Amino acid sequence: MNRNGPAKMTRDERLANCDIIAQRLHKAYGDQLLAIGVYGSMARGTDAPYSDIEIFCVLRDGNAATVECCYEWSMGSWKAEVDVRTADTLLHEAALVEGDWPLTHGPYFQVLSLYDPEHFFPRLRLKAETPSPADFKSAIDEVLVGEVMELAGKLRNAELQGNFAYIPYLAMKMSHYGAMLIGLHNRKLFTTGALVMAEALAMPDRPTGFDQLAELVMSGRLDNPSQTVAACEAFWDGLETWAGEHNYVIHTRRFPF
Repeated sequence: MNRNGPAKMTRDERLANCDIIAQRLHKAYGDQLLAIGVYGSMARGTDAPYSDIEIFCVLRDGNAATVECCYEWSMGSWKAEVDVRTADTLLHEAALVEGDWPLTHGPYFQVLSLYDPEHFFPRLRLKAETPSPADFKSAIDEVLVGEVMELAGKLRNAELQGNFAYIPYLAMKMSHYGAMLIGLHNRKLFTTGALVMAEALAMPDRPTGFDQLAELVMSGRLDNPSQTVAACEAFWDGLETWAGEHNYVIHTRRFPF
């Protein structure tokens, strides 16, 4: 049976395509080009037969607004993405800690260099290692209030209104952000989005209730609204306790302005 792409490719075939892309970037950007590096599963050496190609194209500092872009395309049997960034932009982004840091920041720590005569990628990794404990605490506080508490409210509305079709989605989102909180708390990166739950379950100091919710989500058994709501509520209760133990802030007694 014929299938639309992506098609199976070997690692050597993907690396050959990376070399072709790198040659075209050299022609397109010339002296502006500072570095080219592959990130994602190829950089980790865990790419599978259907994996895509993800590349940083780093330009010397200039007008970021006019040169930065993202090329994402399919050649039929394979897909690639090239993120064109100035060095300053990448270094700035690497130092940020946001709610999805455990999932998004792996590329700054591990790059397979295709071209780096001025050793930019080691500088990028060092920059990614600079955030302070206060940066992580701020990100955790934001996820607790801006994401999980909001989801808890939506969950209770859905149960009250009998919107049971919405509950599985909310459970998946709550478990996802629970995993982000655990990664932030432990300052650990997830290797891939496919393993977020499993890797979070292997990290220490998890909020009570997370394990049960994560295992329910991973099993796909979300067709019982009462059971799913109970797991989400138990996790939310556990988060309240966990936040208090670690001085993370969910509730305040005053307006912020």
